[in-house]
Amino acid sequence: MDLFQHSINVILKNQHPEGAYIASPSFETYHFCWLRDGSFIAYSMDQVGQHASAAAFYRWVGRVITRYAAKVDVLEGMLERGEKPDHTAILNTRFTLEGYEEPRSDEGEWGNFQVDGYGSWLWGLAEHVKLTGDQALLLELVDPIKASVRYLQLVWQLPNYDCWEEHPEYLHPYSLASIYGGLKAVAAWSDLPQLAECAKLAGGLADDVKSFLSDYAIQDGRFIKHLHPAKKGQPPKPVLKSGVDASLLGLALPYAVFDLNDPAISATIQAIEKDLHLPGGGVYRYKEDVYYGGGEWILLTAWLGWFYVLTGKMAQAREMLKWIESTAADNGDLAEQVSAHQLAPEHFEPWVEKWGQVASPLLWSHAMTIILHKAIED
Repeated sequence: MDLFQHSINVILKNQHPEGAYIASPSFETYHFCWLRDGSFIAYSMDQVGQHASAAAFYRWVGRVITRYAAKVDVLEGMLERGEKPDHTAILNTRFTLEGYEEPRSDEGEWGNFQVDGYGSWLWGLAEHVKLTGDQALLLELVDPIKASVRYLQLVWQLPNYDCWEEHPEYLHPYSLASIYGGLKAVAAWSDLPQLAECAKLAGGLADDVKSFLSDYAIQDGRFIKHLHPAKKGQPPKPVLKSGVDASLLGLALPYAVFDLNDPAISATIQAIEKDLHLPGGGVYRYKEDVYYGGGEWILLTAWLGWFYVLTGKMAQAREMLKWIESTAADNGDLAEQVSAHQLAPEHFEPWVEKWGQVASPLLWSHAMTIILHKAIED
């Protein structure tokens, strides 16, 4: 089984005609497209020359944001009146494959206020345009780009769900990093008259986000997982008990808020290696993870491997890829997580009873594996 080619095939086969990437075709709860997952998936497609696939995704995002852009006006009004934003004002994190909000249930919201995807898609779009030179696509998406920047300006300091769809009471350095990455991408488009003003705004905001992370998100020399939002007269504060989270890799790669060799990044990577990387195995999300028993996540293992490639640790990167290959099902599919060495095994069966077996294939797992494979190859 050629896992690299199979991963490309899995992604292309599971792209909706509208351009959306389903998170997992076999896991009913994931029959949506997340801007976060989709941006990494599109990036992986660009890495292997499947530029039409990536462009279709960005056009889909553009249509979705245009469809719901009026919410940004509602949000601005609510914030001006000192009201807490609700579902009428926030842009969702996931959508149906046709590009619509999912029907709301009586059980309440399932973590839909997540802001990171609105940075991720801008970052991914910029990478696509760099690779392809497709200025026409960029001009086609001017309005959704502007709406995204305006939205991020309003929400970046509001507590919201993290990238694992947890802890809506906090701010999250990973989410802020993705916002920085997106804003920095837009700032580079200042030579386009249609985006010049937006680019200037985005550049200033990006600087503010970076300063915020430098000032408030470092504890004991490394980045932390959560922050208490600022309260009247009180600056933001680290959530001391939050520990390290593997998603903090995003502060260095791909969003480049800080250099790969920045001391706080190095200390964060060391903490991930010590606390979250199983020797000879994969990478956990965070120590207290109980979702499906808290297994090793394939996409995070690939992410750490990608970091190793860019910091010259090729042997470690190849070890990561080798382990990922060993986890593939007989048909080559990669799951969301591997359950052999769980952090909280007593929580595995309750999740299986609730939602069925672990999602497989997970398109984001395949995407990150493609990215790692290409990084090693290049």
